[in-house]
Amino acid sequence: MPKNNAINLLPGEEFEVSTLGRILHWAMGTFRIIVIVTEMIVMGAFLSRFWLDAQNSDLNDSINIKVAQISAQSSIESQFRGLQTKLAIFTQIAQNPTPSQKVANITSKIPPDVTLSGLTISDASIAINGVSNSEAGISQFISNLEADKTFKTVNLGQLNSSEINPSQTNFSINITY
Repeated sequence: MPKNNAINLLPGEEFEVSTLGRILHWAMGTFRIIVIVTEMIVMGAFLSRFWLDAQNSDLNDSINIKVAQISAQSSIESQFRGLQTKLAIFTQIAQNPTPSQKVANITSKIPPDVTLSGLTISDASIAINGVSNSEAGISQFISNLEADKTFKTVNLGQLNSSEINPSQTNFSINITY
């Protein structure tokens, strides 16, 4: 009979029937399954890395293309912003009436018996000096000025008789914009 030199560290059938043998047999099977599942998860993570690298590369290429497009259009955008600034300044200037428009606006409101003797224009106000044959003419002139919505305030400054002609009345009016 040939000699069998194989060594078996686990005892035979008596050990498999004992509690310790059954626990050891269950643990060996369970750990084998755990190792297989772990290897499958590691392989899945390793293979998904290629897909994630390709996606990352595509995103980087897309970002580089968009950066190039934005930098190519930067000069157009700076010109556009410059034009917007100039238009904003122009509209602000266009909304403010010029001195000639202010004078035309005031002279259109003068009644027939009122004559202007002086007109001083500043940025936010106008001082008017004039002569009238009647106080009703001055009152009508002030009413016409107050009816204009472009003026903030219309104030009668001085009112006195003329030294040269006592039948005339000198007046001054201050207007603010």
